[in-house]
Amino acid sequence: MTDDYVGYEDRTMPIICYALYLLAFATGITAVIGLIIAYVQRSTAGPVMRSHYTFLIRTFWLGLLLAIVGGVIGGILMGIGAILTVILIGFPIMALAGLVWALAAVWFGLRCIVGLVHLSRGEAYPRPYAVLV
Repeated sequence: MTDDYVGYEDRTMPIICYALYLLAFATGITAVIGLIIAYVQRSTAGPVMRSHYTFLIRTFWLGLLLAIVGGVIGGILMGIGAILTVILIGFPIMALAGLVWALAAVWFGLRCIVGLVHLSRGEAYPRPYAVLV
């Protein structure tokens, strides 16, 4: 083994976790599998990959919280909008509900993509405890 490999950490499992998170847009359940992998792998990972696992775990839990809060707010807005469609003012309210749901999805997807970019460069995630990207 040469000095070129000093500090090398395998990126395969974090890539799989990010892919499972992104696949959750289609399946809904694969993010849970990615979360389990992240929890299992974090304790044995080196410092660079540990930052990604921490980021992935926080992304899942913050995303779940955002989905619940956004779902409640979006659901309330959708219900009010559906009632008010009789007088046509309900349509913009329903659009606002859709925007709330879309913003939550964009936040989750953007965090995964930014994490993958840092991972592809072999970098630790710079702020794994950040709420935004």
